[in-house]
Order: sequence, then structure tokens, then C-alpha cells
Amino acid sequence: MARFLKKREESQGLAPGSLVFIGSKKTKHIHIRVIDYDQKKFDESELKNIKDGTVFKETNTVTWINVDGLHDLKVMKEIGDSFDIHPLLMEDILNTGQRPKLEEFDDCIFIVLKMLRHDKKKPIIISEQLSLVLGKTFLITFQEQPGDVFEPVRERIRKQKGRIRSAGIDYLAYALLDIVVDNYIHIIEGMGEQIEDLEEDVLNNPESSVMEKINNFKREMNFLRKLIRPAREAIAQLSKTDSELIHEDTLPFLKDLLDHITQAVEAIDTYRDMLSDELNIYNSTISNRMNDVMKVLTIFAAIFIPLTFIAGIYGTNFEYLPELHFKYSYFIFWGFLVLVAIVMLAFFKKKKWL
Repeated sequence: MARFLKKREESQGLAPGSLVFIGSKKTKHIHIRVIDYDQKKFDESELKNIKDGTVFKETNTVTWINVDGLHDLKVMKEIGDSFDIHPLLMEDILNTGQRPKLEEFDDCIFIVLKMLRHDKKKPIIISEQLSLVLGKTFLITFQEQPGDVFEPVRERIRKQKGRIRSAGIDYLAYALLDIVVDNYIHIIEGMGEQIEDLEEDVLNNPESSVMEKINNFKREMNFLRKLIRPAREAIAQLSKTDSELIHEDTLPFLKDLLDHITQAVEAIDTYRDMLSDELNIYNSTISNRMNDVMKVLTIFAAIFIPLTFIAGIYGTNFEYLPELHFKYSYFIFWGFLVLVAIVMLAFFKKKKWL
């Protein structure tokens, strides 16, 4: 399936809010995990029936419901109905090619981002859609498959590290967004080191394999730029929100998060410029090498033009050619040829053409 734009034939012609899964099935069954906590209480479990999770809607604790897998439309509809999620939001959740964005409603905030990871088989970046529905007492996260970058946050909740157990649901949303952005920076830094090391290869060993690496990095940087720039817009909108779901105590953390993702975007732009410069250096180096080759060939050709001219004259078949029967004509002829070549080489060196 295409990484930059996913096909939407299945949703064409349907009414807005129709539940259609757009993407590839990445897990056999949908898994629903719940973490419910406050300063004193902590509970972690797996839901077999989403209707059992509706009890968390009216509690005073912080409830994080994580859904792994989006392909089962029946289960997804039950989730939407149980937590009063608008059908248009459910439609966006099921569309895994959704552009990162933020939408505010009276009773919830909806955020779409991409989680990134390196492909183990190919040197490419794989994205997975992450959707967050932030309510008054609950946070629901939707992922395409099990496995994420959230385990450090879960450990902080379990071991009551930092302020996360004493903060509200909005701070939990911030913590999840923060670790997603930190992963962006980690991936960009890793690729950046390779890009910087590539500059030495461009200068010292400009082979076709180096050109291929530059093109691969340019493609991946364009892919990252497409995903992270709109994510910055969403976080910028979140950091300026006046929604009652975001408390004033959380706003400074969101502004700090905006600084981090801005740093990630600027790093992408910097490395894209570096790749363009490396591509120009590569082309210039190849061009200079070709010029050196052409210069050597031109010098050889220039030397042999008069030599060929002289040899052509004395290679004619006229009977009374001067010096034809002179005893030392052959040696004089070769000496004259060598002298012409030496004079021409000295002239080229004087002109600094060599």
C-alpha cells in the first residue's frame, strides 16, 4: 500500500460518517486495554466487551482505554456508540491515511498523529496512525496494531513516577503526545547522523551507490516532512486552545511540546537542504572528474594532431619526397616528433593546462 496517499475506493459514494476501514489489516483481533488510576488507586486490565468500559465514563479517576486494531467495524461501532463518539470522528479514525489534525468539540478533543518506526527489512520509515479522543474523564487511543512507544508512560503510571498520577486526563494526553514527538526526534537524529557521514563519501568516493543513498534519504525526509509538519500545526492549535478539557496547568507543557516538534520540523528542513547540497556536490564531483578525463584526452589529441600531420606527409607515396633516401631520415623524423611533443607539453604546462 502506498505510504504517501492511501486509496479510498471503498468509501467513494458513501454518506458522510459511514464506517469504512481504509488501510491494511495488521492484527487478527482487536485488543482493548484499560488503565484506570488516581493518586491512590491503580488498575490495569483488558476488556473483552467494550460495553464493560462505559462505567469509566462517570468515574472521578483517569481512564486510558487503548484500542489495538481498527479493522473490525462491529467493534468499532460499539466503541463509538458506547462513548458517544461522533460518526464523522469514527470515520476519520478508520481512515488510516488521515492527515494529522486536531478538532475540538464541546465534549471531546480529537487528535490524529502518526507514530513512526524503522522497517526491519528495508531502510524506510513506517508510519502507523494514532487517534486520540480526549473526553472529560477518559482518553481513548486507537492504533492500527499492538506495539507502540507508550511503554515508558505506562511504567510512570504503574510506579507513580513524576506528576502523572496526580494530574488529570489532559496531562495524560500530553504525556502520550510528548513521547510520540520524542520518537520523531530520535528517528530524525539517527537519519541525520547517516546523512552527515554521507557527505564524506560524496567528497571521497562519489560512486553510484552514494547517489542511491542520497535519493533514499531525500525520499524518507519528504515522507517525514509530510507527516510531521501538519502534526506541528495540530499541537500548535492544542497549545492555544481555550477548551475546558485542557487545564491551565497543562498549557505550559503543551507549549514546550510545540517547541520540541518545531525543532523536529526544522531538523527535517536542515537535512533536506544538506541532501540537496550533497547531491549538488556529487554532480559537481562527477562533472569535475569527467572534465579531468576530457582534459587528458584533449591534451593527447592536441599532441597527436601535429604528429599525425607530419607522419601523414612522410607517409605519402611520392617518389621524390625530400630526405626520403637520407641515411638518418628515420631517426631525425622520430626526434622531430618527440621534440614537437615536448614543446607542446611545455607550452601546456606554462599555460597551467596541466
